[in-house]
Amino acid sequence: MQIPLKWINELVNVDSINLDDLIEKLTLGGFEVEEIIELEIDGQHQLALDISATANRSDNLSIQGMATEIAALLNKSTTISTYSSKTSAWKQQLDDHIVRISNQDNSNCSTLLAIIIENLSDFTVPKWIKQKLISSNITPVNNLLDFQNYILLETGYPVALYDFNKISSKLNSSNFKLRISKAENNQEFTAVNDITYKLNSSNLILKANNLPLSIAGIIENKDCYYSKKTTSLLIEGSIFNAATIRQQSRSLGLRTDRSARYEKSLKNTYLIESIYRFISLLRISNPNLICKLHTFTQIPEQKLEPILLRYQTISEILGPIKTPNEEFHYITPEIITEYLNRLNFEFSCDHSNLSWEVQIPHSRSEDITREIDLIEEIGRLHGFNNFITTLPKIKNIGNEDPSYRTRKKLTSCLLNLGFNELIHYSLVNEKTFLNNEIKLINPLLSDCSSLRASLLPNLIKTVQENLKQGNSFIEGFEYGHVFSGEIETKFKEKEYIAGIFGGVKTKLAWSDPETALTWFEAKGKVEQLLKQLNLSTDWKTPTSNINPIMHSYRSSDLYLSNGVKLGIFGQIHPILANQLSISSQIYLFEFDMEVITRQLQRNKLVIYKEYSLYPKIVKDLSFIIQKDIQFEKLQEALYCNGTKFLSEINILDEYRGNSIPEGSTSLCLQLIFQSKEKTLENKEIETIVNNLQFVLVDKFNALIRT
Repeated sequence: MQIPLKWINELVNVDSINLDDLIEKLTLGGFEVEEIIELEIDGQHQLALDISATANRSDNLSIQGMATEIAALLNKSTTISTYSSKTSAWKQQLDDHIVRISNQDNSNCSTLLAIIIENLSDFTVPKWIKQKLISSNITPVNNLLDFQNYILLETGYPVALYDFNKISSKLNSSNFKLRISKAENNQEFTAVNDITYKLNSSNLILKANNLPLSIAGIIENKDCYYSKKTTSLLIEGSIFNAATIRQQSRSLGLRTDRSARYEKSLKNTYLIESIYRFISLLRISNPNLICKLHTFTQIPEQKLEPILLRYQTISEILGPIKTPNEEFHYITPEIITEYLNRLNFEFSCDHSNLSWEVQIPHSRSEDITREIDLIEEIGRLHGFNNFITTLPKIKNIGNEDPSYRTRKKLTSCLLNLGFNELIHYSLVNEKTFLNNEIKLINPLLSDCSSLRASLLPNLIKTVQENLKQGNSFIEGFEYGHVFSGEIETKFKEKEYIAGIFGGVKTKLAWSDPETALTWFEAKGKVEQLLKQLNLSTDWKTPTSNINPIMHSYRSSDLYLSNGVKLGIFGQIHPILANQLSISSQIYLFEFDMEVITRQLQRNKLVIYKEYSLYPKIVKDLSFIIQKDIQFEKLQEALYCNGTKFLSEINILDEYRGNSIPEGSTSLCLQLIFQSKEKTLENKEIETIVNNLQFVLVDKFNALIRT
């Protein structure tokens, strides 16, 4: 919105304010100044600001609204327009003829004001109005449209105009009633922009008896619009429901200056004043103008509940203010009272409890609904840059809740096993591999028509899509909520963790052929995960309610030692895998997060050992030994003779072939030495390894390989 500073200065003195200071005040007050525009109008140099106001501030979409806001930010008084003081008597006359209607009668139009003016003969637009339109980036056309645009800019209220004689001629009567009603399906409406729109029952139209005058709040009917020959007007000033206008504009693909104002939840606070202002402008060139009230209906405004504003809350939210001597002070109650006065809020102050009961005007009812909104207003006027920016000093960071600790531990374990975390929507297609019991009443997309009953279908779909794109197979897991039951009666929402892996052929040794993961190997991978979580489980073959995603004979239900079901594990059903063109050697699991969390809370704490700060020394030891000797006995003997420095023994390789005697096997062991007290030397370790070789030869008749 382009705001001419000369026009603003007529209502509030800004000439004495430095332009940069004004822009800074507006910016900190929530109004972004996009551009400073220099204008040359009739040889005079002027400045204008291109300002973006917030969507919930319909009271600022006018020169008067911005002047009021600037006055509050700068702590200046506003100049009352002369016509505003003359409106009171005229407003009282209108109030005497108002028809009060209930909200049920017409919730889409809270106020409908229509006035007939006669003896209109001169459409000449005063020069000063044209100059103000030009300074606001609007080109004058020297007819009634200029008056409409001027009122829209000055007051923020759109005014719709119709030719009264045309309406009377079409109805064969000057006595008609105005009403808001729904359009008929496929009803055609030709607007003033020469475009014919097809309406339906969701569109609202303003009618004079049965004659459509306009698409309510958007655009007028071409057949009823004024022209240069118009001598009498029907002036409409209405207040429409914002959501209704937005919906109509979207469905018709039509947005006008009028509808743009209604979309911002325009209030009727100064509607009568704006209509009076419009008529007074027409009277400049038409002194014999006659005005008659035609219709005035209104839904009574409900009194807004006052908001309690507490000084303690203000201090906690905004914090201390900056002072010249850098002392620690908070904003004083006297300053808060001053700010409430500058905002023109009615309030009562409780000095004993340091609180204010604030009555919010209807013009601000959309953006101020809570105490925190009032605190924001105080911060805006004081300037957020005038508060000290400090981080709170927290003595205790706080404890992680059991659910978070469980998720963190699970994530660490799964990442170590080579899984990737995946994220999917909770909304799925109704036609998935499972029966999704809870359907959405009005889904936006068919692919998002139901709440998911399991995490597994989305994991399978992700694998399928990646394989289609030529990507490698994804081994992943996901945390998510699943839903079951009936939304009206028994509705359940639970958090699960699910995973998918396998399906890729690999080999453990270079000489081995590539093979896919077997069911027993996949089972071992899941057991490794459960072992890391210290969960003891029983695996049972499902006897009923077999998951249709799982293989009928290669799936299992997992139970904890206390009999509580943990979840399911199994191989994908081969028929499903064939339909999706994916490997049948894919394995899936889905576990109940609540069960895991409860069990981890019951488990005993793990006692950790201190990690050594000294480096490790790794030695390999190869030897041939009888294959019937148990590896546990070898380990025991090596640990007993490896001194306290031998910390770990791992099997690197086992080989049997023609070069190995029959009944024997060749082993290669990795010996890891580490001390907690010092850095070990190679010479010292070589002595220990030689001793271990002697033990193997003496006790197990081993043949040392070099």
